[in-house]
Amino acid sequence: MSDDYYETLGVPRTASAEEIRKAYRELARKYHPDLHPDDESAKDKFKKVQTAFDTLNDASKREMYDRYGSSFEGFAPGGGSGWAGGPFPGGGQASGGGQGQEIDLESLFGSGGFADLFGGGGGRRSRGRRRPAAAAGEDVAASITVPFRLAIEGGPTDVRVDREGRSETISVKIPQGLPDGSRMRLRGQGTPGRGGGPAGDLLLQVHVEPHAVFRRDRDTLECKLPITLAEAVQGAKVDVPTPWGTISLKIPPMTSSGRKLRAQGMGVRNANGVSGDLIAEVLIMLPTEMDDSVTSAIATTSQPDPRSGMRW
Repeated sequence: MSDDYYETLGVPRTASAEEIRKAYRELARKYHPDLHPDDESAKDKFKKVQTAFDTLNDASKREMYDRYGSSFEGFAPGGGSGWAGGPFPGGGQASGGGQGQEIDLESLFGSGGFADLFGGGGGRRSRGRRRPAAAAGEDVAASITVPFRLAIEGGPTDVRVDREGRSETISVKIPQGLPDGSRMRLRGQGTPGRGGGPAGDLLLQVHVEPHAVFRRDRDTLECKLPITLAEAVQGAKVDVPTPWGTISLKIPPMTSSGRKLRAQGMGVRNANGVSGDLIAEVLIMLPTEMDDSVTSAIATTSQPDPRSGMRW
């Protein structure tokens, strides 16, 4: 199960940006690897703190995290100004503070750097042998086209990526309710780091195939609903398929083509529990053959001019 970033930083979900930065500074001082060179658990805790801060300190990332959860990180809706959390495709830059840049220790701990932590001039030198300089791996860019149904329902799919000159297939999870043109950052799926540095990320752009029946408008699903002339005149209950199962939709008597019927909560459902509606637009299908008496009855039926409201 993914960590809750708010719990990791010890702040409520309503925390302000300053409260998030304050909590991060305190935890960074507590767990930073350079202060605990021999403590592996401190390194792991610091990584979690850093990942949580990277997301919650960026307003757009935080909004996407609150909306979609942590099934994937760095999500940005289509049409955004760039890859969430870093440049696209990136050159091995580690994800850090607000705009995906590396954290400046001087800005984190003050002008004295680590010396400020100990209240002294020279700070404290780590014991033991010098560790090789760590370098983060490079980010890898890829794109994928997924079926409309997979984007709405969510689920696993495979994507081919080129890493260090080799083509590989990896499995990724498409979050429920993913919009067309979305960008995902999959941490640690880029090229390996050097000297113990972190692996780069996979920057994945996702395109969604159109559907033969349904179209999407934000969280609303729309479709044309064919009905018979008898169903339109007399009213009926008709079955309508949705991503969440078949529903029975009531057609009121004397329904005209173009009337829109709403099924609440049967549209796009997001990972955070927010649901859109399904809107079915009625389309009356006339029979291919009609009895003369029926045709005559329809022709002689009194009806207001349906085009009277048309204006240019």
